[in-house]
Amino acid sequence: MNKHKTPLYERLIEHAGGKHTSFHVPGHKSGQGLEASARPYYEAILQLDVTEIAGLDDLHHPEEAILEAQQLAADCFGAEETFFLVNGSTVGNLAMILSVCRRGELLLVQRDVHKSVIHGLMLAGARAVFLNPEVDPETGMTLGLPLEAVELALSKYPEAKGLLITRPSYYGTAMPLESLVHLLHDREKPLLVDEAHGAHFGFHPALPKSALSYGADVVVQSTHKLLTSMTMGAMLHVQGNLIERKEIKLYLTMLQSSSPSYPLMASLDLSRKQMHTNGEELLGQGIAVVEHFKERMQGLNRFELQTTKPEEIGSIHQDPFKVILRDRGGLMSGFELKDALEARGCFVELADPQAVLLVFSLASTQEDAGRLVEALEDIDNSATGHVTHRAESNVEQPAYTYSTVPGLSEPVSFDEHVYRQKGTAQLPLDEAIGQISAEMIVPYPPGIPILCPGERISEEVVGYLTQLVRMGARIHGMISGEVPMLPVLIAGRE
Repeated sequence: MNKHKTPLYERLIEHAGGKHTSFHVPGHKSGQGLEASARPYYEAILQLDVTEIAGLDDLHHPEEAILEAQQLAADCFGAEETFFLVNGSTVGNLAMILSVCRRGELLLVQRDVHKSVIHGLMLAGARAVFLNPEVDPETGMTLGLPLEAVELALSKYPEAKGLLITRPSYYGTAMPLESLVHLLHDREKPLLVDEAHGAHFGFHPALPKSALSYGADVVVQSTHKLLTSMTMGAMLHVQGNLIERKEIKLYLTMLQSSSPSYPLMASLDLSRKQMHTNGEELLGQGIAVVEHFKERMQGLNRFELQTTKPEEIGSIHQDPFKVILRDRGGLMSGFELKDALEARGCFVELADPQAVLLVFSLASTQEDAGRLVEALEDIDNSATGHVTHRAESNVEQPAYTYSTVPGLSEPVSFDEHVYRQKGTAQLPLDEAIGQISAEMIVPYPPGIPILCPGERISEEVVGYLTQLVRMGARIHGMISGEVPMLPVLIAGRE
């Protein structure tokens, strides 16, 4: 295979350079019909925005350029077969779950999953047993699943169709997978991995290894998150014989648009080429920017960085591109720090009660890092006094972590037929304790559910939600008005 080729992108450029007249969709006709004021931004890219005409292949039945681009991607990322995704990792997670679970069947699931995993369980009508990840007591970050919990779950639920994990976490922690893969494969169970934030893994020695390199069976990666494809560009990788690939193809055809974006798919092709031909060097340049930022921060005592080192931390690896920043003295919450940075033109990935998450990439520059340091210096100078050591924090500590709930849940049914037989009501948070959640409750970002439909609402969860609302977090699934309300299930309908 010629890793320097970009077959889909090259075919689109060739088509755009030809003398063609469009009598097909899309209606903008290579940008000719675009609103005049938007042309400086859209005109060039819309020349590549075409449809499934002769020579441009078809994502849902690839035989030419798209097929070759996907084969090159499989070679690059270490898969046996790779599928381009135009609806993000979300659609990959849905297809991954639907391919292994039928209605009523059971899947073991790491609790801190993206909401798309819950949606996949709902579409399948499956049941889930949730396994709690280990938690760093200092930072509250999840560190992956303890092997003992997986062994217990497999012994208690031998009928489970497999295990689905999130790796890395949103904050960049990634557990090694050798023992987990062996444990599952000895029982002929597949390991499904939502590796949305790890498409760059394995391409530089300072980065964690990829899930595929450990032997995971299905891996979904958001190529757009830490690599360079357009937003919504992602890939689903498959290897081994524990997954029925015809099922994967079927569900991707059902769930993805029948009019996939050619510019988006071409950006996947281009991003793959970067990693295939020059990945280590490009990622090394990005890591050097992170190191430059850390050096600049040494003279700023007000703020501290956490888990930014690329080396192994115990048995857990940390992605150096994920940098956690917090007020050393606890004078500002993560939400307040986020607002202060945005007011100075620096937009972060997310905030939590204690910190903000900064995401660097191979495209980050030293100028970017310098602007961030200058913004932090300005925040420091605008505060009353200067913090030179960790003072007693004014920031509320989390009222809830995964360690406050049982390590292994009872099976939770996601059969929509059950929920449609029940009514719902909105209750104030304190009145919802002990009730059954009717919706997924998701602080966003990061998009990890605190509650799933069918789960009982605990006092700890309500305390944590109350804290998040008070601190200004955005929470999907609940009413966050003057009196925050949670949707709960009530008696069945007549």
